[in-house]
Amino acid sequence: MDKAPALLGLIADGASHGYDLKQRFDAYFGAERPIAFGQIYSTIARMIRDGYIQALGEEPGDGPDRKRYGVTASGREYLHSWLSSPDEPAPTLQSNLFAKTVVALLVDDDADALLDIQRHAHLARMRDLTRAKQSAPPLERLAIDHALFVIEADLRWIDLASARLADMRQEIRRHA
Repeated sequence: MDKAPALLGLIADGASHGYDLKQRFDAYFGAERPIAFGQIYSTIARMIRDGYIQALGEEPGDGPDRKRYGVTASGREYLHSWLSSPDEPAPTLQSNLFAKTVVALLVDDDADALLDIQRHAHLARMRDLTRAKQSAPPLERLAIDHALFVIEADLRWIDLASARLADMRQEIRRHA
């Protein structure tokens, strides 16, 4: 996930400062991997440099004064462009799992066992996510649904690869 446009969207929703941005980012997007304060402030610095946000002033806090940031017209234009552009479905066709399967076949290892191990790991993750989904708030449920569909697609690929192992093994031997 590209964090900069997501942070820009949070600022566009209402002028904010770094601490609030971290709290809001983690609430919406950081369920499994909270964003670090350092990443918040380095992203803010880049967005100021690029003209997407500007400092609006300072307000007192528990510690040092907090700088509030707001989105510029250029930032709103960038955010609109980001929101209206499709994401690439997958940057490459070769995932780590694909590479492991091919290498297992190349070195005459047990590719079927590798796929079974991965299948079990995927199914365990699906069970964990399904349990978590039951008590999750709506936004988190939506993120969990996305993860479940990705895992489901991987499982379909694992089943297909398992069914084609003999053919793939023959093809690899022809190229050796």
